[in-house]
Amino acid sequence: MKIQCLGAAGTVTGSKFLVTTEKARVLIDCGLFQGYKTLREKNRAPLSFDASALDAIVLTHAHLDHSGYLPVVCQNGYTGPVYCHPATQALCGILLPDSGHIQEEDARYANEHKISKHQPAIPLYDRKQAIAALKSLTPLDYFDSIEIGDLRIHLHPVGHILGASAVVIEHNGKRVVFSGDVGRPNDILMNAPEPLPACDALFLESTYGNRLHESSSPWDTLADIVNQAANLGGVVTIPCFAVGRAQTLQHMLDALMTQRRIPEMPVFLDSPMAIDASHIYCRFREFHRLDEAQCKAMCHRTQYLTSVEESKSLNEINYPHVILAGSGMITGGRILHHLKRLIGNHRNSVVLAGYQAGGTRGARLAAGETHLKIHNGYYDVRARIYSLNGLSGHADHAEMIEWLKKTPHLPERVILVHGEPAAADQMRIHLSEQLGIDAHVAELGESITLF
Repeated sequence: MKIQCLGAAGTVTGSKFLVTTEKARVLIDCGLFQGYKTLREKNRAPLSFDASALDAIVLTHAHLDHSGYLPVVCQNGYTGPVYCHPATQALCGILLPDSGHIQEEDARYANEHKISKHQPAIPLYDRKQAIAALKSLTPLDYFDSIEIGDLRIHLHPVGHILGASAVVIEHNGKRVVFSGDVGRPNDILMNAPEPLPACDALFLESTYGNRLHESSSPWDTLADIVNQAANLGGVVTIPCFAVGRAQTLQHMLDALMTQRRIPEMPVFLDSPMAIDASHIYCRFREFHRLDEAQCKAMCHRTQYLTSVEESKSLNEINYPHVILAGSGMITGGRILHHLKRLIGNHRNSVVLAGYQAGGTRGARLAAGETHLKIHNGYYDVRARIYSLNGLSGHADHAEMIEWLKKTPHLPERVILVHGEPAAADQMRIHLSEQLGIDAHVAELGESITLF
């Protein structure tokens, strides 16, 4: 078995791993590169593999850095099945078309305002192409096995978001696991990841290999931020990922108001995709911690904005409120228009509620940048900038070690992926010192022969 690392090696995005045996060619994940321009440009490079020769694609979960490249692969000749959990299928049904739509809109805006170096600016794919790619999605429940050539494959629940899975592959009596993104044991929204099955080799995420999550309560932090903004008469703007993070924040804001820890104020979810995701979370309740009553309360408390006109109507509100809008790293979407209006006022607050990949506006704000470029202009940053790190959906290195300790048989080989270089290397050290595992940090484009 040979595995080629076509993404999520040396970086956290672009997850793609090509598994090749004598009788099978399977792509694990099909993600977009995000963040720095040099990474994003890889999305437009010619495919390094023959899409038409693939037997199958298997997705670990729906986030775009794991699924968002699928329309490109389909455009390049792939016509086979794309196996994923039913919840992943449902979430991809909103994420991929939205991704295509945003790329169309960004290209249109760039052409209209002549701010692109490419004339004309062309989207990587459009909404129509994304919808066409959805036809390939084939649901696979946890622990149900499929056979592809000489491989047997099943999905294993790992928390993180709805449908998130480790991909377990059996070949010639050996077992290799791709962890995907591993969730946390005490996540506010998601169930804890189930113990890793015994395996011989593991491709393990290392996103938080050099960091521990803050021990402070995200509930207390969010309450303090909202109360301070309310006292100042300001607006709390939270760029948030449409899948998982938006729903967590909806639930937290509802609970804090119900407990009277923060004042009653309007909460707006300005993201059609996040609105659809909230309905999907309510439909797949067995895979997260919220019961039916909590799901209903989360949705009823929040005012859903679907149209551009409704989004623009927020400009007229002059009293404290909360805006949840995509995207989580401020790379596009409606959040940009809200920040252009709000970020220059010291009464307002911007809450970064998740990991910010290098090169994104979110990362620059987190680093203290005082002038933020949005579209074709620079905006002074006078709003209060906060990081709500306790909401991460990724296990940190200590939580990852504890998760690995629960496996009945630690893998002989661990290949570290999905992490920046410093994080991956530190995770390598943690695995060596605490578990006696001599892990290898994967490089982009590297081919690894297992067994």
